[in-house]
Amino acid sequence: MLEKIKQLEKTSRLLDPNPRLRTQWNEAVQAYADKFLDDIENLKTYNVEDDKGKQLLNFPIDENPKTITEILKIVEENVDLPALNPASGGHLAYIPGGGIFPTALGDYLASVTNRYAGVFFASPGAVRMENMLLRWMCKIIGFSKTSLGNLTSGGSIANLMAITTARDYMQIKSRDIENAVIYLTHQAHHSIQKAIRIAGMSEAKLSYIPVDEQFRMDASALQEAIENDKKNGLKPFLLIASAGTTDTGAIDPMDKLGVIAQRFGLWYHVDAAYGGFFVLADEVKEALKGIELADSVTIDPHKGLFLAYGTGAVLIKNVEALNNTNNYQANYMQDVIAAEDEPSPANLSPELTKHFRGMRMWLPLQLFGLQPFKAAISEKIWLCRYFYKEVQKIGFEVGPEPELSVAIYRYIPKNGDVNSFNAKIVKLVREDGRVFLSSTTIDGVFWIRLAVLCFRTHLSTIDLCLQILKEKVEFLEKARSRVYKKSTSTE
Repeated sequence: MLEKIKQLEKTSRLLDPNPRLRTQWNEAVQAYADKFLDDIENLKTYNVEDDKGKQLLNFPIDENPKTITEILKIVEENVDLPALNPASGGHLAYIPGGGIFPTALGDYLASVTNRYAGVFFASPGAVRMENMLLRWMCKIIGFSKTSLGNLTSGGSIANLMAITTARDYMQIKSRDIENAVIYLTHQAHHSIQKAIRIAGMSEAKLSYIPVDEQFRMDASALQEAIENDKKNGLKPFLLIASAGTTDTGAIDPMDKLGVIAQRFGLWYHVDAAYGGFFVLADEVKEALKGIELADSVTIDPHKGLFLAYGTGAVLIKNVEALNNTNNYQANYMQDVIAAEDEPSPANLSPELTKHFRGMRMWLPLQLFGLQPFKAAISEKIWLCRYFYKEVQKIGFEVGPEPELSVAIYRYIPKNGDVNSFNAKIVKLVREDGRVFLSSTTIDGVFWIRLAVLCFRTHLSTIDLCLQILKEKVEFLEKARSRVYKKSTSTE
C-alpha cells in the first residue's frame, strides 16, 4: 500500500509545477496577452470564420501533456480569432462588457491563492473585501448603511436572487401564485421572465404596463392596473423597473414608481444592470432619481465599471429577507456557524462554493481610483449623443434621444422594404468587421442599435462607425438602383 501511495504521489506532484516551469508558462501567457493588447486597435471587432473554431475539436483531452506553445496557438486560432472580439473598442452591440487589465491580475491572484470567499470563518479578509464593495455600491445608489447583497456572475443571477427574495418576503406561497401579479414592461430584460420561471412563478400574472414615446413605463397606467387588480381579488406583489433598458437605454420614472410601490405595499425591484453605475456621471444623475426607493437593485460592474465578464451584483435593503431565502445549514458546516463579524456570502446567495469575485473588482478600483471610471462613463454618454446627432446628417432616422449610451436608428431607403434594407446594413457591417453593431425589433420596426460602453471606444471609433454606415448605405442604394433600372428596362 505504501509503495502504491508513493508512486501515485510522484505522478500527482506534476500538478504542482516547479519554479522553472511556472516561469516558462507565465512568460508565454504574458507574451500572448501583451501581444493581444498591443495589437487590439488593429484587430477586427468581428471575424467571419467558416470553421468557427472547429479545429479545437481536434485537440482532445487525453493522457498526454501538451506544450504551452501548442496550447496558445490553438487558443489564438480557434477561441480568440473567430466571431466577436468583445475586448475591441469597435464592440458597439448589445451592452458591451469591459475587461480592464487589472481585472485579470485580480483573477490571477484570486486563483493562485484560491481563497474561499463563501464564509467569513474560512476567509475573513475575502468576505470583508466583498462586503466592502457591496456597501460602496449601496452607498452610491443611495441605499442605507444596513443594506448589503451579493456579488454574482451577472445580472441574470442578480435578478433571480431579487425575485426569489421578493417572493418569500411577500409570502407568495404555491397556492397564491395564480393570483399574484408582477408589473413590468415589454422592455424589461428577458432575464426577468427567465428568473420568474426558475423561481417557480411561471403561472403568476405578468402585467405589462404601457410605455411612453421614450419607452419608459407609464406611472399612471401602473397605478390604474394595480387598483383594478386589487378590485378583482388579485394579489399585486412585485414591481420591476428598468434603469437602462437593453433595447433603447430607457430609464423608467423610478421616483414615481417608487411612490406607487410604497403606496400599495409592493416589493420594488430595479434592474440597473446596465445603467446603475451611471449614477457616477453628473450628466444623468437626475434621470436616475428614485433608484434609492427600490427594495432591491441589480447592477453589473462588468458593464458600468468595465470589468471582465462574470461580475454582477444584487443590492438589497432588507438583508434579513435575503438571508431567509438563501441561508441553509449542514452538519459538516457546524464549525462555521460561530459568531461572525460579517455576513457570509454563502448565507445570502444560492452559491456555497464561489469564485472570489471581489479581488477582480477591488484591485482595479484601488489601482486607478474612481476618477478615470467616472470620466469613461461620461465619455460614453457624450459619444452616444454625438453619434445620435451625426447619424441623422447621413440620412438616418433616429428613435428617442438617448438617456444613457444606447441609441436606435434606421435608414429609410428610396424604395423597397425598410426592415429588410436595415437588416442588410447590419449584415454588411458585420462582414466588414471593423465595428460590430446589433439590431432589435420594436412593434414590428427593425432598428439598428448603437451601444457605447466599452472602455476602449473613443471618438475615432464613433467616427469610423459613421463612415462605415455611410459606405454601406451608398453601396446598397446603388445596388438597388441597378436592380430597379434593370427591371424597368426589361418591361
